[in-house]
Amino acid sequence: MAFLKFNKSELVNLSYSLKREIILASKTGAYCNTSIVTCNTRRYHGLLAVPVERFGGYRHLLLSSLDESLSLRGKRFNLGIHCYGDIYEPRGHKYIVDFDADPIPRITYKIGEVVLVKSIALSQDSNQLMIRYDLEKAPSAVKLELKPFLSFRRVHDLTHKNGEARTDYDEIQNGAAFNLYPGFPDLNLQLSSKPEFKYAPVWYENITYSDEMRRGFDCREDLLVPGSFTVELAPGGSVVFSASADGPVASAGIKRKFDSLVSKIGPITSFRDQLVRNADLLIRNTGGHKQIVAGYSWLYTGLLRETLESLAGLTLYGKNDPAEFEEILDNLIADNEERLHRRTTQVESPLFMAVTLQQYASYIGDSKHVWQKYGKILKEIIESYLPGRRAEVALQPNGLLWAQMDGVALTWMNAYIGGRAVTERAGYQVEVNALWYNAIAFALDLEKQYGKADGQFVREWTPVKELIEKNYQPTFWNADAGYLADYVDNYGQNLDLRPNQLWAVSLDYIAVSDEVVSSVMRVVKNELLTRRGIRSLSPRDVKYKGVYEGSQTERDLAYHNGCAFPGLLAQYCYACFRMMGSNFLKRAEWLTEGFYEDLSKHGVGTFSELYDGDPPHEAHGAISSAVATAALLNINWLMDKYREE
Repeated sequence: MAFLKFNKSELVNLSYSLKREIILASKTGAYCNTSIVTCNTRRYHGLLAVPVERFGGYRHLLLSSLDESLSLRGKRFNLGIHCYGDIYEPRGHKYIVDFDADPIPRITYKIGEVVLVKSIALSQDSNQLMIRYDLEKAPSAVKLELKPFLSFRRVHDLTHKNGEARTDYDEIQNGAAFNLYPGFPDLNLQLSSKPEFKYAPVWYENITYSDEMRRGFDCREDLLVPGSFTVELAPGGSVVFSASADGPVASAGIKRKFDSLVSKIGPITSFRDQLVRNADLLIRNTGGHKQIVAGYSWLYTGLLRETLESLAGLTLYGKNDPAEFEEILDNLIADNEERLHRRTTQVESPLFMAVTLQQYASYIGDSKHVWQKYGKILKEIIESYLPGRRAEVALQPNGLLWAQMDGVALTWMNAYIGGRAVTERAGYQVEVNALWYNAIAFALDLEKQYGKADGQFVREWTPVKELIEKNYQPTFWNADAGYLADYVDNYGQNLDLRPNQLWAVSLDYIAVSDEVVSSVMRVVKNELLTRRGIRSLSPRDVKYKGVYEGSQTERDLAYHNGCAFPGLLAQYCYACFRMMGSNFLKRAEWLTEGFYEDLSKHGVGTFSELYDGDPPHEAHGAISSAVATAALLNINWLMDKYREE
């Protein structure tokens, strides 16, 4: 019994099935992403997208889709499905009777007496997609025709019919190789059994991506179909289709590789298994250089803030792999010299280094090792905020950090509309300064224990720590409101009720009193907490937008003005466990159960980037988010810890 399944009535209902996506990812950075009926609804959808080093390592979509047709006794049945404006043609989804996602996506088609099962797998160590077709039942042999739709473009773009595309092919074993434009890798299409290839290149025009249309984006493109492959299948027989960007493969080994790949994928028996599988999905290893993918299928790889926020959750709480934690962190440090030490438009990002190191030290129980290896980089990060080091942010005489660049949003709340920041938040930001205090206090404690207790760093930064302790709470606390200001600028406190203050009450080192913590948590619980994360703005605010829908402008207005973020839920749980201990266990379980109820929505088996602030809290954004996945793993680890205690 598969962990995640869909039945015929769900699958043939396009308003239901097109909103549910599958994602397969390779360690190389390749991915396969489409709807559960294999109709592409986004520009990012396709069967094989791969990073192309010649084009900066950005992912490029080579194989958009593959239409299957069955011929039996003179009758032909097309199993494909595409959208053209508001028309779907062909409508092969009407033959689907079953879909399950464990251990890989399997789609069952039934046409009269014929039952065909399609299973989709992506190689973990190469840029290769494989699709197996099993003819489980048929009155006689059938002909299976496969028609590839080629795109050869960046995943963010669209392509159109043009005279520059190379429409011919090169013969390879049991298949053909295609390459539409210079600089791209060849797309090698092969089958495990020798097919008949009919060369008949034609452009299919105005294929429409319904999700892009709904959002007001460019949504139509033209795809090249170079011809078709045909093989004969006897009842009980099977064939495996392979699409590779790494060169032709030995056709005799295609089936064996497919079976080996599937056998290595462990079964999903619990929500914990699903979290761990997603943790692994989000770690990329290109040429031995491991990084975290912020989210599939359009978020970038190796981002500073997203990596630091999700690293412990994915590698430690998910995979119990300290070696992988250090490997990814070392790569991140090497790749982000500029952002860590000189310039970044998310001024809090470098300060998350302290949080990540605190999680690591707690997990391995060896803060000495952590400080000996990473103490130097943390001290350098802290010193980079001294006056004159960074143009966007600097230490002030009161010990706090002031961040401002006109027209630039300098924190994670960085949505823009028409070039203007939706939430600029210039001045003293509540979370930036909470992270600032935590980093300094942590560094001082470990330097005193394992470094030079009477050295220059301790002498210079102890007074700064004391200044923050003196000024943080008076600067941000508003007794009448009962919570912390979101930021303070030249006009005073901004009292938009936002979740950024959670960092001020949940970090290892905090600069506010217990009374402030209690009051803040009470307000957050009453106005920002949902079962799908923490709202980015209180519903009582006139700027609040509780549904992430509509045009790009409408969605950008909602993104940080009402959407609920799962990633923030971990900080809420940290603070609650600190206050209530194991008495918070039942509540934590209740807060996380909702995410598991949603596993059959949006991204099938994955954890989404954000949710509507309003009930029923529908999922949106990237279908598989590193920060959201890590937060749930983090909360699970906390629950296990307090159960033991």
